[in-house]
Amino acid sequence: METIYALATARGKAGVAVIRLSGPRAAAAASALCGSLPPARRAGLRRLRNADGTTLDEALVLWFEAGASFTGEEVAELHCHGSPAIVNAVLGALSRIDGLRLAEPGEFTRRALENERLDLAQVEGLADLIEAETEAQRRQALRVLEGAIGKRAESWRADLIRAAALLEATIDFVDEDVPVDVAPEVLDLLNRVKADLEHEAAGVSVSERIRDGFEVAIVGAPNVGKSTLLNALAGREAAITSEYAGTTRDVIEVRMDLAGLPVTILDTAGLRETGDVVEEIGINRAKQRARAADLRVFLLDDMGSTVGLTPLAEDIVIQGKADLLSDGTGVSGKTGQGIGDLVAQITARLETRAERAATVTRERHRTAIIRALASIESARNEIERGSGTTELVAEELRMASRALDSLVGRVDVEHILDEIFASFCLGK
Repeated sequence: METIYALATARGKAGVAVIRLSGPRAAAAASALCGSLPPARRAGLRRLRNADGTTLDEALVLWFEAGASFTGEEVAELHCHGSPAIVNAVLGALSRIDGLRLAEPGEFTRRALENERLDLAQVEGLADLIEAETEAQRRQALRVLEGAIGKRAESWRADLIRAAALLEATIDFVDEDVPVDVAPEVLDLLNRVKADLEHEAAGVSVSERIRDGFEVAIVGAPNVGKSTLLNALAGREAAITSEYAGTTRDVIEVRMDLAGLPVTILDTAGLRETGDVVEEIGINRAKQRARAADLRVFLLDDMGSTVGLTPLAEDIVIQGKADLLSDGTGVSGKTGQGIGDLVAQITARLETRAERAATVTRERHRTAIIRALASIESARNEIERGSGTTELVAEELRMASRALDSLVGRVDVEHILDEIFASFCLGK
């Protein structure tokens, strides 16, 4: 392994900038700049000097032995003052040390994977944690980073291995003193794994929404107060409002954090019959996005019409422009009436959905689980038919185990590694 280095914190002015080194020459390279290193895993204040003895900065220096670091290799960290000039000077000094090179995006984490410090699911969790903007995203990503998927996959795999072992015992030791009918225990193991996997597969879409964000569409007739409501929710003039119908032609999006959940509120074109070609395009887009959204808020006009879209059971139907009504019901973006209750309703519905989230979080995970389920179902069918093809059942169980191994990167993942690590920043 070459020794790599990179700035691990964001570029720009800051109080502290961390420069990370990893590889067999990490400690020697750090020593070349600061003289003696502090004891392993204990920070020490050191003066960093160039090769000609010029002082670069005074920094905290920290190093980890191989096997005790994030990457599993020797790692050194230089905690410098965070000015661009200091960072560039230290990086320049490192570039002139033989055997060092600048790290590629995600290379530190890739080495952690290759050295079995993280499994592939944990790598994905780390990527999600770096990108997390809300509390729900943080919790979900941290759970994956801490190995929740790997622990579940190992449990399922252990049950499949136990089932396969029971079957193979009947093949290899048919004349020995082993149970003749292992089918009940094998089926019990398979049914347990199958139920867990089906639950996980069903919850992946919710997990993805927590990672990428829920969508809530505001729909209704023209001039019912949709854009004014969006602006009130956003706390700024995100959408143009006027007394003229048809002002909103395209879908306007505002990103929000509701009780820790990432939510994008969509303001859509007013739904009506129109001869305006451009407005008609906007109305068609509004209908498409509204149907695809996780939740819809129907703002009713004076006629109480839902204008061509049928609310679903979880959708919210509420009177718009409540400031013009005398009964005190509805919502008004102009005065703020009813907005708190509306936000509470949206949050409650999305929190209920979030409770159905799975441990697994990505489409890749769902695909692996579906493959495992297909093999398990084939194995169950063979056992229940009593066809005597024990070898085929055992092979299906091996295929199911292999599918679960791909969840954590044991097999069949080389083709996606470059894509995953390309999303990481240079120093991670």
